[in-house]
Amino acid sequence: MTKKSIALLLLVFVTHIVKSQVLISLLLGDKLNSDKIEFGLDLGYNYSKMTGFESGTPTTAFNLGFYFDFKLKNQLYLNTGVLVKSNVGLNNLRESDVLILDPATVFSDSGSYEQKTSYFHVPVALKYRFKNHFYVHLGPQFALRTKAFLTYSNEKDDKELTVKTNNSDLFNRIEVAAIGGIGYKLRKGTGMNVGIKYVYGLTNAFKDDNFNSKNNSFYVHVGIPIGRAKPEETK
Repeated sequence: MTKKSIALLLLVFVTHIVKSQVLISLLLGDKLNSDKIEFGLDLGYNYSKMTGFESGTPTTAFNLGFYFDFKLKNQLYLNTGVLVKSNVGLNNLRESDVLILDPATVFSDSGSYEQKTSYFHVPVALKYRFKNHFYVHLGPQFALRTKAFLTYSNEKDDKELTVKTNNSDLFNRIEVAAIGGIGYKLRKGTGMNVGIKYVYGLTNAFKDDNFNSKNNSFYVHVGIPIGRAKPEETK
C-alpha cells in the first residue's frame, strides 16, 4: 500500500469520526454535560497569515467545531475538542510568491491570488476560571491538514474568472502550534464562553524545509454549552 493510500484511508477515517462526534454532540449534549465535564459547540471567526512570504494580507474565515472542558481541580480545567471547519492562508499574493506555491498558476493578466489551507485543529490547553467568571487558557494545538488550494481571480469585461489549483502536496500533513487566550463565561459562570485566542505556529507548514513558513491566527470565538440550560432550569 502506498503512502498516498494510507494517508487517504487515515483522512477518511478521521473525517468519519469527526462527523460522528458532531452528530453525537447534537443528540447527546445533555448527557455529556455534568459537574466535571462541559461540552458544546465552538463557533468563531479567524484572521490568519502565513509567514515567510514577501507579500500578502491576512485571510478571514468562519470556524465550526465542538469543545470539552474537563474539570481537573478547583478552577483548573483541560480544554480540548476539534475545529472541524477551520481555514488559514494568505490573500493578495505577488507573482514571486505564487511561483513558490504553483508556477503553472501565474497568469499574464492582472488579478488576485489567494492561498487557503483547511485543517482539523485540536487544542490541548489548560484553562483557569477565575471567580469573576473570566478565564485564561494556554497550551499546544495540533492540526491535521485536509486540503489546500491556490485561487486566482480576475474580473474583466463583466466576466469573472476563477482558477482553483489543488496544491495540498506542498503542505505537511501535521502541524503543531502554541495557543493562548482569554475569555468570559456568561450567566454568572453557567452560560456561553466568549473569548479571543492567538495561535502561534511552531512547525513549518511546508514540506520543503528550505522554505520556512508558519501559520499564525487570531480567533474570536463563542462556546455554546449543549444541554446545560435544561438541568439548570430543572434545578
